[in-house]
Amino acid sequence: MAGDAPADLVYEGEQVVAFLDAAPAAPGHTLVVPKSHHETLLDVPDDVAGRLFRTARRVAQSLEANFDHGGFNLVQSNGAAAGQDVFHAHVHVIPRSDDDDVTLTWEPRDRDAQPQRAIAASVREGLDAGSR
Repeated sequence: MAGDAPADLVYEGEQVVAFLDAAPAAPGHTLVVPKSHHETLLDVPDDVAGRLFRTARRVAQSLEANFDHGGFNLVQSNGAAAGQDVFHAHVHVIPRSDDDDVTLTWEPRDRDAQPQRAIAASVREGLDAGSR
């Protein structure tokens, strides 16, 4: 049942909660989670998504103000192929420092102008369809 596992709660609002990750990538690693169940970000209603990311921003601001970090990453994964292993939408706020061992890397690919234009057109079309 939700709420049964021990957690170091840092924030609770009407729509979201934030708590320290039980297996942190770095000290202060915080999860921001909607209270209502939504498997991925694509399932989260707009108002809840807004609150989710506003809260993630507030958590990041608090981490920056209260600890000596050099920055932070926001990580939000959707689907097993993207590394999602807890199928309840959530955002990781991961504090970063120059000497940490956290890695979020990929090999850049050469940009081929023609496919990029086609991809951009498809994304624009999807955005236009979604705004109707």
